[in-house]
Amino acid sequence: MNAAVSSRDLQDAAQSDRTIMQEVTAIADGPLAEAAHRIDHEGHYPLDLMAALGRAGAFGAHLESGGRRVGLALDAMRAISRRCGSTGFLTWCHDVCGLYLEQSGNPALTGAVLDAHVDGRTFGGTALSNPMKALAGIEKLLFRATRVPGGYRVSGALPWVSHIARGQYCGAMAGVYGDDGSLSHEILFLLRITDDVVLRPCPEFSGMEGTSTWGVRVDNLFVGEDALIADPARPFIARIRAAFVLLQAGMALGIAQAGIDAMREVEPVLGHVNRFLEDRPDELQVEYDALGERVSMLSATPYDGSTDYLITVLDARVQGAELALRAAQSALMHQGARGYLASAAPQRLVREAQFVAIVTPAIKHLRWEMDRLSREEQPA
Repeated sequence: MNAAVSSRDLQDAAQSDRTIMQEVTAIADGPLAEAAHRIDHEGHYPLDLMAALGRAGAFGAHLESGGRRVGLALDAMRAISRRCGSTGFLTWCHDVCGLYLEQSGNPALTGAVLDAHVDGRTFGGTALSNPMKALAGIEKLLFRATRVPGGYRVSGALPWVSHIARGQYCGAMAGVYGDDGSLSHEILFLLRITDDVVLRPCPEFSGMEGTSTWGVRVDNLFVGEDALIADPARPFIARIRAAFVLLQAGMALGIAQAGIDAMREVEPVLGHVNRFLEDRPDELQVEYDALGERVSMLSATPYDGSTDYLITVLDARVQGAELALRAAQSALMHQGARGYLASAAPQRLVREAQFVAIVTPAIKHLRWEMDRLSREEQPA
């Protein structure tokens, strides 16, 4: 009987996965694909489509409540990014923020708060670009905190934080300093974008303008214990950082597939001359499929704490960024003059792929970490 129940549960889970992917893909291939130009060229922030994706189940599969089906979350992000890299990035921001909430173990951040987030009824991103670089020794931590009764007071400014707006929120980190000016530890907390938080428009980027990215400043902002995700933060980050990075592979793979699609689109009319180009669509598809299988394997154990696993995840993330760059560039070369039009898909794909290559952790940051971890593994 147990075997029968187990088999039935597996069948139900598989059917649920298919249903989620069918609904997510229908949104991605339909209204999202139609809105991609507006998102890219007009900076439209597609919260209506994000809400629809939440209702379809795009934002919860990677969580414990969703069965920790990280592979399904990656597939959903891949389908979204294939049609719009900006919305794919918003999906990653939203997924990671959900990870913070769930893994916090804080009753004030789970339950109804987490349910609303997963369902796309509320929205939040991640302000961990600076902290991730700070923990790697690349730059200084920009938020500073002091301990006060009931919580902390936080001050500082971040140059850009995505997927935020008034009434939304994001995960953020601050270094805790004592009266003598020494750093004791770091905290991770949910920064709610209230009127006490100053939002500053960012300079116009070459792409990803539809991600609602702002400069953020707080001055002596009170952060209560009900907003704490982790105190101290470093053990928490060590536990979730592989999943944090691995989820970004969904963006890279989706944009890479879009590049391959754009190459195939012109094969009937330009294949006779495009055959003299490098990185042909069939060749890139083989690399894409191999990387997709590798990412799928890694997604089975997102909380493997071993150094070898983390290095493998970082390497897969590098490969994803490099494949997206090559696929986008090749799409432009294969389409020729038609791909050089401002409205052409390859023009957007090139900028989206460049973003995947520089967003935290950027390719250089990933290689920095891989080098450091590899050296730490060497015997003295």
